Amino acid sequence: MTAQPLLSIVLPAKNEAENLPTFLPKLKALYPDAEILLIDDGSDDDTAQVARAAGAKVVSHPYGMGNGAAIKTGARHASGDILVFMDADGQHDPADIPMVLAKLAEGYDMVVGARLSSSHASWFRRTANRFYNKLASLMTGHKIDDLTSGFRAVRADKFRKFLYLLPNGFSYPTTSTMAFFRSGFPVAYVSIHAGSRIGKSHIRLLHDGLRFFIIILRIGVLFSPMRLFLPISGSIFGVGVAYYAYTYLTENRFTNMSAVLFLSALLIFMIGIVSEQISSLHYKNIE
Repeated sequence: MTAQPLLSIVLPAKNEAENLPTFLPKLKALYPDAEILLIDDGSDDDTAQVARAAGAKVVSHPYGMGNGAAIKTGARHASGDILVFMDADGQHDPADIPMVLAKLAEGYDMVVGARLSSSHASWFRRTANRFYNKLASLMTGHKIDDLTSGFRAVRADKFRKFLYLLPNGFSYPTTSTMAFFRSGFPVAYVSIHAGSRIGKSHIRLLHDGLRFFIIILRIGVLFSPMRLFLPISGSIFGVGVAYYAYTYLTENRFTNMSAVLFLSALLIFMIGIVSEQISSLHYKNIE
């Protein structure tokens, strides 16, 4: 009989002392044998002390390094074969963990808790998340139901392959999801309802929304460059053809602007090819 893989539940936390006395006992009751690992990201309150009192293992950063940095620290220190990442602010329900793990057991390497649209507090957040999901799906060629969800279960050996790619900020879910898709590691989604957090969110909607947009494009260039460069190159080439046709019919000549458009399309296409080759180098030793 195969032994049950050891489970580690990793909780990045910053100033969550108010939420932990309610949240951690739920985790302990549901998974008493699991390793509960809280990463204190330079909190100013009693987050670390409250977590230790509740029976969690605590690793502390000397100062705030970011949510992604906390995730990387947790992955490095966790002893489990399976890692479950959750927010420590009370938004994620520990009762959803069995559903995520059951899906993982079907043969997936990552299972993401996709938040229902009703989980987002405002129509702006719902619209923004739908836009980011569509854009990321286009960049990866796979349907992405929730790009930014921090609730997920992964196989530790697979996840640690990409630690060097993960940023220190809030975009670790974006990067890790795209990295798994790019490497051919199967990813699945299960629907969850995320509650309202207690206290103030650390994410600034407009500022971090713009950052997410740039991050998606940057990660797209890193993982699937031709999905970005080829449409741009093709569009510019099409404009060049249309402009050349117009000037030929009206002036019977080939203009400098047409030449610039054709050369720009060619250069962007060549940059895409080079980027595709560079991207493949990230995965040459992935096994």
